Amino acid sequence: MNGPEIHFSFDPALHLFVGSAHSTAGTPVVTDGASTLGHVVESLGVPLTEVGRLVVDGAEVPVSHVPQAGESIEVRAIERPQRLPGAPLRFLLDVHLGTLARRLRLLGVDAAYTNEDPGDAALAALSAKEQRVLLSRDRGLLRRREIWAGAFIYSDRPDDQLRDVLGRFAPTLAPWTRCTACNGPLMDADKDSVREHLEHGTQRTYDVFAQCSACGRVYWRGAHHARLEAIVEEALRDSAT
Repeated sequence: MNGPEIHFSFDPALHLFVGSAHSTAGTPVVTDGASTLGHVVESLGVPLTEVGRLVVDGAEVPVSHVPQAGESIEVRAIERPQRLPGAPLRFLLDVHLGTLARRLRLLGVDAAYTNEDPGDAALAALSAKEQRVLLSRDRGLLRRREIWAGAFIYSDRPDDQLRDVLGRFAPTLAPWTRCTACNGPLMDADKDSVREHLEHGTQRTYDVFAQCSACGRVYWRGAHHARLEAIVEEALRDSAT
């Protein structure tokens, strides 16, 4: 680039994306004189899904603003909880976030996910079509213009991922109401109606069941219930604070 020089200050929460080269307040950047501020910010590595307010010389500007020589620009992070239109919020997760998808479903949050990677274009199109928040650790995917809304998942640990999403979006929680396998709604089921899906040991030991109305999967409070209960209790506790 051979255009006007501008000066950036990035919120500390965004230093992960810009690295040490641009993490110091007042870092100079030379632009081409024609690109929008949103384009320049993305070129420095920051997905716009993670950007809150853009402030130029003390005044808030849109991402379409074209920077001029000498401007001082503050790039602030998204404010939490992030408010988006529509309720309850619906999510879409890329192929690398299967555990997070299952945990969101455990909490009754609508989380679309498939084990097969449909590709970036298909994910972005589905986000737009169904107005789903696209969750990903892929910065390139989050830069696609057609997505309805998106969020970068900062950690590779499911516990931290879940805590991050719940803290950022504060979705309505309704634990034990959604199938963790397919995202369909769960309905109470009596033992006789699901007997053919159960092994003999399960039939003898358990009496309370639920069944997915979409895929037919049957649920009961088995060996893993205590671990799942701990996840639910922590999420409910955090959402109440």
